[in-house]
Amino acid sequence: MSTVIYPSPIFGPVHSRRLGVSLGINLLPADGKVCTFDCIYCECGFNADRRPKLPMPTREEVRQALEARLQDMRQNGPTPDVLTFAGNGEPTANPHFPEIIADTLRLRDQYFPNAKVSVLSNATMILRPAVHEALMRVDNNILKLDTVSLAYINKVDRPTGHYDLDAIIEGLKSFHGHVIIQTMFMHGDGADNTSEEYVAPWIEVVKQIAPRQVMIYTIDRETPDRELRKATREELDQIRDRVIAAGIPCQASY
Repeated sequence: MSTVIYPSPIFGPVHSRRLGVSLGINLLPADGKVCTFDCIYCECGFNADRRPKLPMPTREEVRQALEARLQDMRQNGPTPDVLTFAGNGEPTANPHFPEIIADTLRLRDQYFPNAKVSVLSNATMILRPAVHEALMRVDNNILKLDTVSLAYINKVDRPTGHYDLDAIIEGLKSFHGHVIIQTMFMHGDGADNTSEEYVAPWIEVVKQIAPRQVMIYTIDRETPDRELRKATREELDQIRDRVIAAGIPCQASY
């Protein structure tokens, strides 16, 4: 299985389909995966196959590594479009996430004030006040909502703890538009959320959340479940157009 484990705490920059030149910030261990989901499409593999032995990076380790990399990029390039919290699992699972966000915003302002700070999160921690407050401070608060079917979430996203879909949806609404919804569409192994059964109710909930943008995408790298397949360009375009018709900007990545 050719899945990816990222260095920690800094990796890249890489070219992101959705964000441009992205310097990655990985708040999880460098030798494995820590996530509150165990998605069957995760490029980092299944949780059980990627148990880390190393600890999560500390706030100071992240700050020092990020500042050193930003100093190097200011001198030697490239200029980042975005500093992106992603990596080997769920970034908000790091207990120092709010403080690290504060450090990152300060360093961004010092070295590359035009760069955006983005967080890619599965939204499982947004009901924690400190996490919610930190996400309100970043430029791109990108939160996952693959469907509004709990059965599908349990089969595909596979939460590792208690997951209250209604509470998460209310949490997404509580950002009052300062949120970008990201949704993975795909086929295979009973994991097909491109049909009307899934798309129509998802759009209705997205309208209630009223995000400033929706990002829809499909599989781009090898997945731990080998039976999964990409959604087609035509399917993504149709879903994108329906979101736009509902008055919400939407970007499709193929």
